[in-house]
Amino acid sequence: MAMSAANIGMMDGAYFVGRSEILSWINATLQLSLAKVEEAASGAVQCQMMDMVHPGVVPMHKVNFDAKTEYEMIQNYKVLQDVFTRLKIEKHIEVNKLVKGRPLDNLEFLQWLKRYCDSVNGGIMNENYNPVERRCKGGKERNLKASHKSSKSLQVNSLSSRISVDGGCINSSGPKQGRISMEENSAQIVELTEKIADLKLSVDNTEKERDFYFAKLRDIEILCQRPELEHLPMTKAIRKILYAADVKDSPLPEACEIINRSPGLFPEETE
Repeated sequence: MAMSAANIGMMDGAYFVGRSEILSWINATLQLSLAKVEEAASGAVQCQMMDMVHPGVVPMHKVNFDAKTEYEMIQNYKVLQDVFTRLKIEKHIEVNKLVKGRPLDNLEFLQWLKRYCDSVNGGIMNENYNPVERRCKGGKERNLKASHKSSKSLQVNSLSSRISVDGGCINSSGPKQGRISMEENSAQIVELTEKIADLKLSVDNTEKERDFYFAKLRDIEILCQRPELEHLPMTKAIRKILYAADVKDSPLPEACEIINRSPGLFPEETE
């Protein structure tokens, strides 16, 4: 059956839930240790959340928690879209944006997902649901930062000479010599990665704000092009401002002059 949460608007309280709360919800529910929302860009987390609230609907053996390429990630989103179709959830998945790992796009989708899951189970986690066991369904290796491994530890382990994954737990066997320098390098990588993520988020927010104001200006332009309005002095003044090419000189004085020299626009005051 279709859920009303599938069509929640952008001003719904769901979209004011912060990144920290979203990450805490994911990590606590699925026994993961994601540090950034873009780490869920592969679509595997979303699939497992749907598996939790709708047991037996998601073919977990098709979900790839090790997806790294866009092609692999898209396969996960195909599984998710099939689930939405089966459940009659009218939610468009912007796959092309999500697989790029942009923080804002992934945050908005996860905010929607939390709102949906809360609408199904009232925000109460299924105590009988074993997320680690479900990730290992079919005997495939799953290493999406499972079993509460910290993101920093995982990046350190990735630099070790050997990494083995067993039942969602990551163990590394490498020489102790040089371990300290590797950890220092890894810490620097983590720090730089966080700075890059913050910069990306800042750019995303700036682009969103730019698009917001551009849309307003576009609406004004369309309004000024209406036949019954385009010849009015006020409309000409507004268009003078909209189409001004020189950013150094303000077009406002010329716009005011157009209005002031228009007879009958402002009634004369009577004494």
